[in-house]
Amino acid sequence: MVKAKKQTKFVIDCTQPVDDKVLDMGQFEKYLNDRIKIKGQTGVLAQNGVTIVKDRSKLTVASPPELNFSKRQLKYLSKRYLKKQQLRDFLRVVAASKNSYEMRYFRISDVDEGDDEE
Repeated sequence: MVKAKKQTKFVIDCTQPVDDKVLDMGQFEKYLNDRIKIKGQTGVLAQNGVTIVKDRSKLTVASPPELNFSKRQLKYLSKRYLKKQQLRDFLRVVAASKNSYEMRYFRISDVDEGDDEE
């Protein structure tokens, strides 16, 4: 009896930017579809069994375990997409767990607090 191996799944959670209508999930999904490389080639996701599934505010990338798909590649492409959309100054990509990333806003604390003592 041969046991089927589970697919490797990575999740990119974009809840905060999508709720604020800053990020378009359709464009982001298309960008990843066009740019993810498998064995050095782009545009061969379907032939290698890699799927990208879009929820309302999450993208799930599933790949067969023998591909050794890199989570790091998803972070790199997410950061490039944010840079292209001129959102890199406001959003960052943070590892939420072992198999997921999350897009969060930068926390900017008030720098002017120390100037009030004059």
